[in-house]
Amino acid sequence: MSSSSGSLTEELQCSICLDVFTDPVSTPCGHNFCKTCLNEHWDNSQTCSCPYCKETFKQRPDLKINTTLREIVGHYKMKSPEKKHEVLCDICEERKLKALKSCLVCQSSYCETHLEPHLRVTGLKKHKLMDPVSNLEDYICQKHEKPLDLFCRDDQTCVCLICSVKDHENHNTVPIEEESEEKKTELMKTHEDMQQMIQDRIKKIQDIKQSAEVRKRNTEKEKAAHVELFTDLIRSIERCQTELLEMMEEQQKAAEKQEEELIEELEQEITELKLRNTELEQLSHTENHLHFLQIHSSLCSSRNTRNWSEISMKTHESLETLRRALTQLKDTIDEKLTQTELKWMQQYAVDVTLDPDTAHPDLILSDDGKQVRHGDIDQKLPDKPERFDKCVCVLGKEGFNSGKFYFEVQVKGKTKWDLGVARESINRKGKITARPSNGYWIVRLRNGNEYMALSSPSVSLSLRVKPQWVGVFVDYEEGLVSFYDVESSSHIYSFTAQSFTEKLYPYFSPCKNDGGKNSSPLIITPVNYNK
Repeated sequence: MSSSSGSLTEELQCSICLDVFTDPVSTPCGHNFCKTCLNEHWDNSQTCSCPYCKETFKQRPDLKINTTLREIVGHYKMKSPEKKHEVLCDICEERKLKALKSCLVCQSSYCETHLEPHLRVTGLKKHKLMDPVSNLEDYICQKHEKPLDLFCRDDQTCVCLICSVKDHENHNTVPIEEESEEKKTELMKTHEDMQQMIQDRIKKIQDIKQSAEVRKRNTEKEKAAHVELFTDLIRSIERCQTELLEMMEEQQKAAEKQEEELIEELEQEITELKLRNTELEQLSHTENHLHFLQIHSSLCSSRNTRNWSEISMKTHESLETLRRALTQLKDTIDEKLTQTELKWMQQYAVDVTLDPDTAHPDLILSDDGKQVRHGDIDQKLPDKPERFDKCVCVLGKEGFNSGKFYFEVQVKGKTKWDLGVARESINRKGKITARPSNGYWIVRLRNGNEYMALSSPSVSLSLRVKPQWVGVFVDYEEGLVSFYDVESSSHIYSFTAQSFTEKLYPYFSPCKNDGGKNSSPLIITPVNYNK
């Protein structure tokens, strides 16, 4: 080895074990050691100090592998592999040559020249030869000094011929070559299994990384959507606040103007009343009776004056106007909150397609799987296990067992419908009682204007307007199923605190067409933020 490589060896050598680093770590003082060597040194020492420079640390450092140094060590080991120990001929006297074979019977190693008798002499041909080894004693039975050429499967150990007859009598012994080949076959199978396990774990790592990347993108997308939605909400609230303050300012100015006018009018009436009072006082002292009667009539006649009790009524009207404005502001904010909530949910929109294998035979599905209506005709479809046979309903093809999802359905023109989600294991045969305990989370319409949530017990719903599009939102982990009127951005109903343990499928029932009164289809529509 050159002086440069020898110097490099010293640089890559642990001062504790005096060998090339294994998992090198660095101390705060800058010296490097094998991680195991340093930990053992500190475990056996009362103080935590550097074994090289003796610097003491108040707290035991958290050791991190020096990856750069580890890579250098790896490259060094690849370029400077350990030399295999060379086995020399036991017969050569002066300059010993490299051994070609070792004989287990003679317990000696031979070079090509001295091996020749074993290849020629009949008696020596029967000896057991093997690749040269320096530890021939490990291949010889120490008890009988015979080659270990058999393997006892009962005791799982190598034995010689004498051992197999005496100590291992009636045991299952086979030639060591046979056992070795079987073990190699098992090893290859284990190797293949290990390789498959490695590949499976590599794929799992890739899946986890991919999932993490998708989650990160979704989180960033959701954060951006939240910022946008709440920014819009804040702007709307600020606009409403500004309008309210402007209205209050206008009312304040109008009230102040009214007060000034009232005060001016009152002061004018006071002046007139004082003047009349003075005239009346003077008139009371006159002795001209004719003049008294003439003036008295005009002074005492009724004047047109304001009914001041009306003033409090106008003040009450102003307060009522303000109260109505505040109520309107609250309604606007509530509406904006619902709009914001709905927009947030719409970002989880999924592409839902109807599953014809689940559809009741009376239902007619569109070719694109986006519409369903009742046809009043039994189509004689195969009675598959997943098909509903009594309830006129159908499920979506795609099921969901995690995360959030949202879809919208047009219910325009219908007098009856059922919408929601259902779990995968629901009963699809015979009469169905739709409620959460049976795996259904449903809102329904009956008789054109009777809305109901099928909880336990059912809840009648009072809606301000008749929904034309219904949005369905599910948060699997939160156990939430919510329904919204998309056009008015108003909340219809929510099933909360539910426990989902299996896949959930979108659920649709257009109900019977009722002689044509309910013939309109349910239509799965793309999410439109402008509805």
